[in-house]
Amino acid sequence: MATTAVETPISPFTVNISFQGQTRSIEVISVSTSAQVYAQVLESCGLQEQDAAVKVLFKGKKLNPSDTLTCPFAKVKASTTKKAPQLLVMASSASVVQQVQDKRSDPTIRGFDQEAQKMQQTVAASNQSVWGSVSQQDKNYRFVKIQACNDQDFGHHQTTSTIPHAFAAQQLLTQMATDPGIVAIMRERQLVVNALREMDPIDDRLMQKKQHGGSAVLGYNTNRGLEIHVRLRAFDLTKGFLPYPQLIGTLIHELSHNWVSDHALLFWANFAQMRVEYLHTHARLAAQGTVVQGKSTAALAGVTAQCRQGMVGIAGAVIQELAAELPQYQLTPQPLIPAIELRCRELTQQHAGLEQGQRLGSTDSKQNQSNGVQLDPRQAALQAAEQRAREQQANHDAKKEDPSR
Repeated sequence: MATTAVETPISPFTVNISFQGQTRSIEVISVSTSAQVYAQVLESCGLQEQDAAVKVLFKGKKLNPSDTLTCPFAKVKASTTKKAPQLLVMASSASVVQQVQDKRSDPTIRGFDQEAQKMQQTVAASNQSVWGSVSQQDKNYRFVKIQACNDQDFGHHQTTSTIPHAFAAQQLLTQMATDPGIVAIMRERQLVVNALREMDPIDDRLMQKKQHGGSAVLGYNTNRGLEIHVRLRAFDLTKGFLPYPQLIGTLIHELSHNWVSDHALLFWANFAQMRVEYLHTHARLAAQGTVVQGKSTAALAGVTAQCRQGMVGIAGAVIQELAAELPQYQLTPQPLIPAIELRCRELTQQHAGLEQGQRLGSTDSKQNQSNGVQLDPRQAALQAAEQRAREQQANHDAKKEDPSR
């Protein structure tokens, strides 16, 4: 008995359309092409292709409105489909698209590219030296890296309007590294330090370890110049940075540890000679009339008083510094005076042609004479130190008598 083949009709099924927060439905069959489905979507959503930019997505893929061969629902069986397939429709009116394209960007809002460019400019500004073209690091003898603490390092303590930002700390470290006196020391002694870093004032472990012993740590040198850490910020963080001359003193102290680890006389002799070199550099630049931002480099470094009386004043200032610093190590500055005098004579001979109304390495008759007797450099240096100490004591006594001063 002959059998007759019966064609099974293709059953339609429902497809949901998500458009502008609303859900619509259309009926399709498994052999509906992309072009047919696209046309049904436009009709269901009330869209016209020429008036709008329309995208129809099915399973993350865009339907091609001119594709008459591909059937996106070919694998969907109406009899077994429990959940209706979902189409996502994105459409924008052509007039709205044109209106957006014609608008100018808001100048008060930075884009991502502009934000990145702004960040690069800020970092570059923080790396610029306040000394300008007067002083830059030597290309051979220098601090290779300069790095301040950021918010992640900074003891998990966010910077505020009263606590200087990391950019300000970076700029201060750069100022220290390019200070003419520091550059002269690095070049004279052929020093290379891998990194100059800001000491974390809260979370530095070495600082905390030494503070348990009752001492305040202002800096430390790792592996004789591999890294030097300097505490920049005051112990009360809201008071900003420590005075610049104090920071430079700490940096020179740590540079001296490149040769000697212990605080013995050899260490202090080296430190004292480096201090003489530092102050002499600023005094020499002042004698040459070098000006930065309308000020001498000595004024910017806060050492004008130490440089005012030439080499005698420099020697006296260094001796006075040592007299205040050495007692805690059970030492006195007297054994170091010959080393200070020697370095002063060497620098005087090396830069013999400078004038500042007088030779930088000499003083006038009032400074060099006492009751008509000519003083040798050692006596003159001690006299200058004693004179400065008397002036400071007189100012201190005057403030006690008159608190309003």
